[in-house]
This record gives sequence, C-alpha cells and structure tokens, in this order.
Amino acid sequence: MRALIVEDEFLSRKILRSFLMTLFEVDIVVNGREAVEAFKLAHTEGKPYDLILMDIMMPEVDGVEALSKIRKMEAEESLKPRAKVIMTTALDDPQTVLKSFYDGEASAYIVKPVAKDKLYKELEKLGLLNK
Repeated sequence: MRALIVEDEFLSRKILRSFLMTLFEVDIVVNGREAVEAFKLAHTEGKPYDLILMDIMMPEVDGVEALSKIRKMEAEESLKPRAKVIMTTALDDPQTVLKSFYDGEASAYIVKPVAKDKLYKELEKLGLLNK
C-alpha cells in the first residue's frame, strides 16, 4: 500500500513518516500543489495512493483546495478506488473541518499533534490496517 504525507512542517513530516513506514510505502510533499502533482504521477504510474495525510494550512495551495482538485480528478477520470484522505490541522476550527468533509469529501480528520494511537484508530476505521 502507498501513502502520501502532505505537510509543510518538517517535524510533523518526520513523525508521520515514522508512524506509517511499517505499513505503507511513504512519499512526502510539502504543499498542496506538490500533492496534486504526486497524486497525478501515482495514477500515471499505475500505483495510486491508498492514503493521503493532508495538512489543511499550507503555503501555495492549502489542503482544502488540494483535496478539491484531487477529488475532481478522481471524478473526471473515474479513478477507483478513491484515495482515503485524512486531514490534519493544528486549528480546532469546526468551520474548516466541515468544509474539508462536505466540500472536499475528506475521509477523516485529526487535530495536531497527531498521536500514533489516534492515527491507527482512524486507519482501522478506514479499513487500511488489515490489508
């Protein structure tokens, strides 16, 4: 299985990678623009991401906009199965979280700092731990 970490903060990238590296082949990008490019490339290579961990607040293209572009690509190109996307945020901002869920169709969200047990619980709910 493949996972993409989209995070602009170095320490968060390092921690998330350590949580996922035994379960997934992990790629890392630092903003939403790179996330969209990595998503396209993964599908072009025939090795799509099963999981995307996407920070909401990032420079250039934020996580909500990147998720919207990814979901649009999935719909336009009939890409199946759709990637499971867990949004991560330092802000406990219900409005942004709701926008991610309803507009961007996020699979889940976690408030930072991300704890390993909390992440694994979400992965289990999404059916990504037992594969």
